[in-house]
Amino acid sequence: MVTSTELAKSIIHGPPLAEQPGIGALTLPGYLREVTSRFAGREALVRHRPDGTVERWSYDDLWARAQAVARALIASGTGKDSRVGVLMSNRPEWLAAFFGVGLAGGVAVTLSTFSTPPELSALLQASCIETLLFEGHVLKKDFAAILTELAPQIRAAAPGQLATPSFPFLRRLVVVGERPEGRAIETWEEFLRLGEAIEPELLDARAASVAPADAGALFFSSGSTGKAKGILSAHRGVAAQLWRWRWFTGAGDDVRTLSANGFFWSGNFCQTFGPTLSSGGAIVLQPTFDPEEALRLMQAERVTYPVAWPHQWARLQAAPNWEATDLSSLRYVDSQCPLARHRTVGTRWVEPRWAYGSTETFTIVTGFPANTPESIGGDTHGRALPGAVVEIVDPVTHEVLSRGESGEIAVKGATLMLGYIGVPPEETFDGHGFFHTGDAGRIDSQGRLIWEGRMTDLIKTGGANVSPIEVDEALLGCPGVKLSRTVGVPHETLGEMVVTCVLPEPGRSLDEDGVRDFLRSRLASYKIPRRVLFVSESELSFTGSAKVRTNALRELAERRLRTAHG
Repeated sequence: MVTSTELAKSIIHGPPLAEQPGIGALTLPGYLREVTSRFAGREALVRHRPDGTVERWSYDDLWARAQAVARALIASGTGKDSRVGVLMSNRPEWLAAFFGVGLAGGVAVTLSTFSTPPELSALLQASCIETLLFEGHVLKKDFAAILTELAPQIRAAAPGQLATPSFPFLRRLVVVGERPEGRAIETWEEFLRLGEAIEPELLDARAASVAPADAGALFFSSGSTGKAKGILSAHRGVAAQLWRWRWFTGAGDDVRTLSANGFFWSGNFCQTFGPTLSSGGAIVLQPTFDPEEALRLMQAERVTYPVAWPHQWARLQAAPNWEATDLSSLRYVDSQCPLARHRTVGTRWVEPRWAYGSTETFTIVTGFPANTPESIGGDTHGRALPGAVVEIVDPVTHEVLSRGESGEIAVKGATLMLGYIGVPPEETFDGHGFFHTGDAGRIDSQGRLIWEGRMTDLIKTGGANVSPIEVDEALLGCPGVKLSRTVGVPHETLGEMVVTCVLPEPGRSLDEDGVRDFLRSRLASYKIPRRVLFVSESELSFTGSAKVRTNALRELAERRLRTAHG
């Protein structure tokens, strides 16, 4: 029950998690068993191999393949809460591995295939994985060679007996693909044969022992600054979001999803698996993004729901087969998405634009579902979702602020992480169990969250606070602007100067005064950028999850302005 005091304060409560539409089992084994039983013979996964053949798995196949991985893990010594790494591109074995770890009672650790050797070494050390299931080659990366360079003992150690001072918990390496050099590396087929002697009753008992509050997955953040943090989530949080994303997108059983972005990012994991598996749809797997191939797959597999980042939409439009491709099957495409402007596409679906979340909450904690009218969503990020509580606090005193005041967003609830690995709980959560996000925001009179950007990104100019997000959102409708990002640059008298960096659409000519004039009727005068800088895509630095790196952009703006002033 919400009290009158809370209505005056910046606190919003979602309904109980049990009231989430479409909610089911709240463990990963339970989730997988429920969807594979419900959809059994329906197609679940499609992969077009490089040799031209096509691999298709039904939901029954997915269940059987995940069980095979689980049995092999049990046979190789994986126990309760053992950490098992998954280092693969988007392929069927990724799903079999991830869910197989859960069936065996372990914790799946998702690792980025973009990792450099030093980054991979740091991830392996931090995660303390015992078994690594990895793909031999991803683009130009030879992971077997990289691992052997990091741990030369691989060349001589017996399978399952690897142990090194650098990676003291790592015992077993299993490769998908051709057998590489190194005795310690087993092939996928050899590994699966280990589990043939495991009785079904033992596997069932393992899966049944998993509780919603148990650790289920370890994802690493890919923020715009700093080192990746290991974020440990409970089964309940991951499973709840898988169910929730079907409701959030309004996906029906006609959903056929194309995704090329890594499943090791929680956002792409939920966007792809949640709507698709929870509704009995099919995932069309593209290991790594290639625009021409993506268009061919959309046509050949009658894709209805493409998942991509904004810069990838532009690459699709620029592909030589763009005009010739039949995209008439696309249904779950927002009218503002470039794909909606293709001559063959006609759709009225409105994507869920109003939402807030993070890897720490395993994606969304506030939002409105797809097809919400703008009159309801407005300029907000939605209401608290089932199982979530959101409050706005003073970033120094942590006191809850009054409704409408700007402060730091703090969250808790059913999908909140168990914690950062290696970090004490008292350094992560406050005394009431809230996680302080470092994001700025406020709650309006209707109980909707308005996200204002990172606290560190707020621009303090002439004594006023300017949200860079607000400036960039105001520029969304500016003709010729493909992308904009606003930063604060040090200024002698103002403290910080508002500077907007604009990536123009190809072939469009923009000028600084024109962009500023566009904003004058939309923003208060102190929010208008004093300078507008035009950048090329090659000058932008992106994280693996397609976020522009704020620090790098701020440095670029500072260099440009210094050069301009001699």
